[in-house]
Amino acid sequence: MIRMSPEDADAYRKPVLDALGTDDPFEVQEAEFEAWRRIVESAGEDLRERPADEEWSVVELLGHMTDSELVTSTRYRWVLAEEEPPLLGYDQEAWTERFNHRSDDAELVLTLFGALRLANLDLWERTPPEDRSRFGIHAERGPESFDLLFRLQAGHGRVHLAQAEETLATVRSRRPSD
Repeated sequence: MIRMSPEDADAYRKPVLDALGTDDPFEVQEAEFEAWRRIVESAGEDLRERPADEEWSVVELLGHMTDSELVTSTRYRWVLAEEEPPLLGYDQEAWTERFNHRSDDAELVLTLFGALRLANLDLWERTPPEDRSRFGIHAERGPESFDLLFRLQAGHGRVHLAQAEETLATVRSRRPSD
């Protein structure tokens, strides 16, 4: 993994943080599980359909968000427990393909996502505000604090929830009308 310049790291973060805007990242993340549950339920037979070959289906997006929550869970804990720990990056495309998220049991993945998210929300609430500025060194993006990681995860969820809605709309638009 290649280390980004500070400008490139900021450019990477910007659209994700823009998706969060000024909203409370705790409240955004707290509502996300229910939003994913509704999308999975509404997807029905379209759950595994991709809008294009190179794009992810709804279940793959959920699998990616669960992977992200798992990785972020670890990053949060490293940052809070250790002094300026290294934070590994990961290849999201490789994880989605290698773990075959398209074939995932959506209910199982949703349950895992919910458990990880609840644990992370609890960790946020229990962490004194002064400790939220503790940081680690991301392998690609450089220094990132617990606060920044938490806000990024909230924006990241919004980006992929919107993508899941778009995916369903695209897949359904291709279906012949009755």
